Amino acid sequence: MNEEPVLVAKDLSKFYSIPQGAFKEPATLKALNTTSFTLSRRKTLAVVGESGCGKTTLAQLVAMINQPTLGSLIIGEQEVVGASKAVLKGLRSRVQIVFQNPYGSLNPRQKVGAALMEPLRMNTRLSKTECRKRAYAMLDQVGLRPEHFDRYPHMFSGGQRQRIAIARALMLEPEILVLDEPVSALDVSIQAQVLNLLAELQAQHDLAYLFITHDLSVVKHIADEVMVMYLGKAVEHRPCKELFESPQHPYTRALLSATPIPVPGAKKKRIHLEGEIPSPIDPPAGCYFHPRCPQCFEPCRLDAPLAQPFGKGTVACHAIEAPQAISDIV
Repeated sequence: MNEEPVLVAKDLSKFYSIPQGAFKEPATLKALNTTSFTLSRRKTLAVVGESGCGKTTLAQLVAMINQPTLGSLIIGEQEVVGASKAVLKGLRSRVQIVFQNPYGSLNPRQKVGAALMEPLRMNTRLSKTECRKRAYAMLDQVGLRPEHFDRYPHMFSGGQRQRIAIARALMLEPEILVLDEPVSALDVSIQAQVLNLLAELQAQHDLAYLFITHDLSVVKHIADEVMVMYLGKAVEHRPCKELFESPQHPYTRALLSATPIPVPGAKKKRIHLEGEIPSPIDPPAGCYFHPRCPQCFEPCRLDAPLAQPFGKGTVACHAIEAPQAISDIV
């Protein structure tokens, strides 16, 4: 199996300037703060966390919808940060995105066949006949029929529309798919079908997936690695099996405790987090999670933890550095 890296992100950050009124300096919102990871062929990195944690910002940076403020983003061997428009145009065919809502991501006035051929028409010199041939072939790959070519989006179910959106994203033969909550708008039974389709397409096309989601029950079945985000920072990044069997960061444990167990009568202890997520404009000193952390101790209030190696991944938590201090508390 080819596990060649196709994307490397190093200290990737995205900051926004937020006006504070006529007589105040603009505030800085750190939507994404020094995040590092790699994507490899045939591998899926799931990015999870509560709303506002930076998941969608990360998706937009990888898909080159927005430019990073700081850090490095290398696709293939090409640096994205500071690249010219011509370079970015060439790179965009290598990274495609599938959005959450299949009802809003397709043009209701455009037939399915035209929607599939449009990326080829705009980015290649293929003839109309060849474009049609490729569009029909892609419909077949995503489980749709030839007669669907001349139908409009409103004539399809939600699951079928998401299949069309996936087909359109694959028309330029990308290396990376950014999947931004791709099944959250679908019924549970349809979710499983779309996830199985994504797994098949990944194997067929050697795709790397960046899978953005809040649903850890989905992550368990599709991801190779999981990166848990909190207030713009990665707090735990480990292989999926390791993370589910022995979560280390208190925030990861809280998220997993809220995930339903698909076994009748099975119970688990729910970890309830106190308080609200702090404002990303005015985050707390030290560890961003410490005001809500049930295991908080003095260093957490003073210093931001660095990502420490743990198993085959990393955890950004002072408890990893000083486990005895935590054991004295709990």
